[in-house]
Amino acid sequence: MPDASFSATTLAEQLDPLFHAALGRQMASLSRAGLLQAGSDWAMHLAASPGKCLDLVRLALQQNTEMLRYAQACMARGLAPQVQGQGPDAVPAPVQDRRFADPQWQQWPFNVLSQSFLLTEKWWDAATHGVWGVEKHHEDVVAFVARQFLDVFSPGNQLPTNPVVLQRTLAQGGANLLRGASNAAEDFQRQALGEPPAGAEAFAAGRDVATAPGKVVLKNRLMELIQYTPATATVHPEPILLVPAWIMKYYILDLSPHNSLIRYLVEQGHTVFCISWLNPGAADRDLGMDDYLDEGFHAALDAVAAIVPGQRVHAAGYCLGGTLLAIAAAAMARDGDDRLATTTLLAAQTDFTEPGELALFIDEAQLSLLEAQMQQAGYLRADQMAGAFQMLRSYDLLWSRMVNEYLLGDRAPMNDLMAWNADATRMPAKMHSQYLRRLFLNNDLSQGRYPVGGRPVHLGDLHAPTFMVGTVTDHVAPWRSVFKLHQLSPAEITFVLTSGGHNAGIVNPPGHPHRHYQLLARAAGGHPLAPDAWLAAAPETQGSWWPAWQAWLQAHSGTKVPPPRTGTRAYPAIADAPGSYVLTP
Repeated sequence: MPDASFSATTLAEQLDPLFHAALGRQMASLSRAGLLQAGSDWAMHLAASPGKCLDLVRLALQQNTEMLRYAQACMARGLAPQVQGQGPDAVPAPVQDRRFADPQWQQWPFNVLSQSFLLTEKWWDAATHGVWGVEKHHEDVVAFVARQFLDVFSPGNQLPTNPVVLQRTLAQGGANLLRGASNAAEDFQRQALGEPPAGAEAFAAGRDVATAPGKVVLKNRLMELIQYTPATATVHPEPILLVPAWIMKYYILDLSPHNSLIRYLVEQGHTVFCISWLNPGAADRDLGMDDYLDEGFHAALDAVAAIVPGQRVHAAGYCLGGTLLAIAAAAMARDGDDRLATTTLLAAQTDFTEPGELALFIDEAQLSLLEAQMQQAGYLRADQMAGAFQMLRSYDLLWSRMVNEYLLGDRAPMNDLMAWNADATRMPAKMHSQYLRRLFLNNDLSQGRYPVGGRPVHLGDLHAPTFMVGTVTDHVAPWRSVFKLHQLSPAEITFVLTSGGHNAGIVNPPGHPHRHYQLLARAAGGHPLAPDAWLAAAPETQGSWWPAWQAWLQAHSGTKVPPPRTGTRAYPAIADAPGSYVLTP
């Protein structure tokens, strides 16, 4: 007679992931259970909070009175476009909300529609926050879902209620709508066929981007290591090893020649190496964080040390690559490995207590759903990640695009950064699960629990001079979260806060208009400032932060020497840059 408990366990292990994966596909990879749990927590506590309910009723009545007064005043005074924002009792839009910035929104009846929408947003913000007893994570989820739902009904997203679209339609006799329909049909077809967005073909890797000359000097199952050709007669003796995130293709650091951080560093007299990660498939499902450390960073560091012997290395990590670098550097410090001269962390988190809006998608229910989906495929698809980022920046990445391209009929011109963003990568199932659980969910790294080689690592062991970059509008790695390393490491830390977001803030070449940054250093062992105190104390400089980093690297480097040779007998030149891994769709 078969063991019933064993059979039940086997069925649970086999059937439940399949069922959860199917649910995930229906819900755009969002956990239905997690959403219901958050919603029920909020609803039940709201129902048990008569004072909060009365406050919301009072706020609704107050808003109705304000709205009536505003509508009457608009009709009586006939507000003109030139008095934008000066209307009676107008509700100001959020600082970053550009939906109603056009003067035409100040004309009747669109001024009333926009103000009514803003008041509704204000009411729901009050309704979803400050309910006694609601768990903070659930509060954030409910508020987020409410914002997403309201955005669907924004008057700016509808043809009949958007004055800018109506004016364009009348002026062009509907030609804009025909162009928009054509744009939508093309986008739908490209998406169905798995093709890149329109215009991305003008930025092919190895032809238009990722063109910095160099050689692949190491290739294993996880990465290719590229050594770039020197551009100066002499170079700083310490090489630079760049560790990009495997959530993205490395050439974010080598876009068009004028947008290439790698070219900039080479032209400043640095010997540059960069990791190009494998775009994993189903066969790579068991690649974990330890593999990315061993066959990624450490294998690359060993190669760099062999090609440039006797020199310590400037290591720089971007996003997830920066987190990996921090883990590796802490393990090296623990084990007495002093091969790193400095570390640079670009928009990279080490403490995940406050990881920003991405925390909305990090809880046990959501992770279990993702793991069920990854168990089937062996990886996390790029579109699953893209969907989450779109929701976090729904106006910038979704609604504004739909309005501009489908209603106004204006195609946004493609550029190298947009094309790179569309050239997305996959995430191995094991690695992604470990990363989300160990770092985001459990925050093991900052708490001294993250294991490397069977023993935990401690960020307090980091003593090498450190350069850090945070970006003002980063939705992936908020700068205050990046800043937390000040409380964890006694090292000398130079922190830069630059304008832009997670990508555009890092791709910040000199000469780009409207860019600025703040920079302030803390001496080794110095007392850390709170983020707001740092913000008030750090002087602002116009322009790119790249020259500031180059000056910092130079100050921590020796006298220039002739460039090293490309590769060695143990690490021969295998192929021309950019290699083959970056070309894998």
